[in-house]
Amino acid sequence: MAAKKIELNIKVNNKDYKLFIASNKRLLDVLRDDLGLTGVKEGCAIGECGACTVIMNGKNVCSCMILAGQAEGSEIITIEGLEGPKGELHPLQEAFIETGAVQCGFCTPGIILSSLTLLRRNLNPTVKEIKEAISGNFCRCTGYKQIIEAVQLAAEKMRGGGM
Repeated sequence: MAAKKIELNIKVNNKDYKLFIASNKRLLDVLRDDLGLTGVKEGCAIGECGACTVIMNGKNVCSCMILAGQAEGSEIITIEGLEGPKGELHPLQEAFIETGAVQCGFCTPGIILSSLTLLRRNLNPTVKEIKEAISGNFCRCTGYKQIIEAVQLAAEKMRGGGM
């Protein structure tokens, strides 16, 4: 038996969407399959790795663990939403490149969004606060040293007037 169709109204990266989707569809699948936002990655599918992290209503969420219907009326930011008006990178993205924190890149979008949530409330985070902010995101390549350096560099750029 096919899942019931529901209407979903969400704002993603400052754009409003009205979709008709299966009631059992995950937010991750709506973002990737219906909206083409492939920066959101599926890693573990059980909310453990953080690869599917997005910002929903100002908070980090694992989009693999949320039924899309639960996002009704929500504002969501994906990595694609960080692009500036002229296509420029966000200071966090720049800092990840500058410090070599990207490695393979699979986990990078989720880590950047987790870091952004931190920096939106604290532009002077301690190393401990950075580690705590990204604790739900697993990276198998970098060892986190460069990631922490990138967040510190981004904080500095953002204090100086960056996005």
